[in-house]
Amino acid sequence: MRIDSDPAVQRLRMVEDQLRSRGIRHEAVLSAMAELPRHDFVPSAYRDMAYADRPLPIGHGQTISQPYMVASMTEALEPTASDCVLEVGTGSGYQAAVLAQIVASVTTIEWFPELAETARTTLQRLGIDNVTVLTGDGSLGIEGELFDGIILTAGTGAVPPPLLTQLRDGGRLVIPRGSPGYQTLTVIRRAGADFKEESHEGCVFVPLQGPYGWT
Repeated sequence: MRIDSDPAVQRLRMVEDQLRSRGIRHEAVLSAMAELPRHDFVPSAYRDMAYADRPLPIGHGQTISQPYMVASMTEALEPTASDCVLEVGTGSGYQAAVLAQIVASVTTIEWFPELAETARTTLQRLGIDNVTVLTGDGSLGIEGELFDGIILTAGTGAVPPPLLTQLRDGGRLVIPRGSPGYQTLTVIRRAGADFKEESHEGCVFVPLQGPYGWT
């Protein structure tokens, strides 16, 4: 599969064969991924595989997630047009770019400065101006801020406590939680002082960096 043959056709095939056929139903998610040039977020050595049903390396031991997993996590977040979302783990910037097509604003935090800069450059080149890319420990979130949605694109054994305090009442947090070799996609909803959990599918993500990651 080569992106230079017709990437628009490959995106539509990706949406139909990898997303809709597996149960993704959120139309805004499907539309965003049908339009967004995923190949622009993939290193040149792997661009022929940009629309394949698999994660791809982006450097520093990190990956751009499998398209289905991006869609599944985004759908689980239940994003709406007025939402302000925090992403922990910018990576290539693709997940943030998908969210940016759906919500009002995205703040994304990346542990590795080089990846943050690459993502920032790609987003600017594509004219995506409602994403703010920061460098640092995303598991700490942003003190004093509240978010309608928080999404972690790295696995860990437990939810970082600072993120729970930054979740707005009625907000949703999506996290791959479990062991280093296997996690369960978990959705946590805030209702006042209570947090209710629901488990979704199994997954495997790169480890969360910082003190709240695995040691």
